[in-house]
Amino acid sequence: MATPSFENKLATAKTILTTAASVAGTVMLARSVFQDFLPSDIQHYFLSRFCKIFNTRSSHVTIVIDELDGLAKNQIYEAANRYVGSKLASSASRLKLSKPEKEYNIKLTMESHEEMVDMFNGVKLKWVLICREFEPWRLNNSRDMTPGTRSEARALELSFRKKDKDVVFDSYLPYIEREAVRILQETKKLKIFTVDHKNLYGNWADALVSANLDHPATFDTIAMDPVEKENMLNDLQRFVERKDYYRKVGKVWKRGYLLHGPPGTGKSSLIAAMANFLNCDVYDLELGTLRCNAELKTLLLSTGNRSIIVVEDIDCTIHLQNRSQRGGVGAELAGYGDDYLQQRQVTLSGFLNFIDGIWSSCGDARIIVFTTNQPEKLDAALLRPGRMDVHVNMTYIKPYGFKVLAGNYLGIQDHVMFDEINELIETTQVTPAEVAEQLMRHGDNDIVLNGLVEFIKLKKKELIRKQNSD
Repeated sequence: MATPSFENKLATAKTILTTAASVAGTVMLARSVFQDFLPSDIQHYFLSRFCKIFNTRSSHVTIVIDELDGLAKNQIYEAANRYVGSKLASSASRLKLSKPEKEYNIKLTMESHEEMVDMFNGVKLKWVLICREFEPWRLNNSRDMTPGTRSEARALELSFRKKDKDVVFDSYLPYIEREAVRILQETKKLKIFTVDHKNLYGNWADALVSANLDHPATFDTIAMDPVEKENMLNDLQRFVERKDYYRKVGKVWKRGYLLHGPPGTGKSSLIAAMANFLNCDVYDLELGTLRCNAELKTLLLSTGNRSIIVVEDIDCTIHLQNRSQRGGVGAELAGYGDDYLQQRQVTLSGFLNFIDGIWSSCGDARIIVFTTNQPEKLDAALLRPGRMDVHVNMTYIKPYGFKVLAGNYLGIQDHVMFDEINELIETTQVTPAEVAEQLMRHGDNDIVLNGLVEFIKLKKKELIRKQNSD
């Protein structure tokens, strides 16, 4: 077959250009007629019909979920990002790996423009992470841009078939939100928060400072009555599972616990065990450092959902309305009127409103724990159900508690000296903390147990001498 000559190719190109120009001219003429001679309502009708026909040809829908909603974090993005991260290891081919300081878990995130395919009830869904650089004008005008701030906007795009839209909105997205909460609870590093007085009157979100909560206490290591321990475990589990029930009966989803007993009986360790069991952060509210009810409300707003709020030694703080008689802040306000003093103190009524009034509804799944060494000094208004629902008596060491401590510290469940030790602790006031200290004194079990016997005998003599002197 002969190769076309240059002249033939040139003629063919001219023909194509002439045809293209003719088509373009026809389109321009049609556009001119459409705009100049047809009424605007007719134009709008034809355009809407054209767009509708064009859209019906698209068989997929894409949802864009931006990381930020204005200047605030988009909670849907946070949930979706956490959910997608949990699926990446088995589906994505390119991952970003990180491990925050003092965290135990490795964090997986998507690389920009990487895809992740998910299946839900037979529906195929595709996730893509999109990263866009901020425009220069936005960088120059943004008040929030500080050194170290990211200069990109991130969004997750979710694509699926149009016919699966109802499944996605009615089932898949709610499922992602539930899964994100579960993943967060299982992977988060527990924190303990306390008051940051420098920021108490600034941004309420910064009113607390935190540290990692690495306390190893569990219910298995707590030396308390096994029946009371089991009851407490069941009560905690029942509480966290009854969100809908609390809403149905019209009660705030919270629960109060009073831990009372002598010093050294394990109240703080029990709080740590509760946090580890429920995977909850702990907020340590030092009421004695607060100056007024407004600060108390600020702290309440700063605490997170599904958390344990702790007020230790409450018998020393419930009379804060009388602090002006004992120096401190009250002494600094000497000379002011009674009304002003009341506004500058944490009052009992303010505290009750915090734990059981309208302000207590500012959060979900909160457990409020009070500790005291002297429950008889507490006001009856604090003790009623709804404020302190469960009372837990942390007693001196008993034989069942000693067996737990012996297993924890010595790794033994029985010994020839156990009977003598159990008999001694039944008739002597010895705290679990004192027994634990004795069990740590030596590496040889026989030496340790003999030393414990001598320690308890000495404590018994002191108790008898004190009883005789009284």
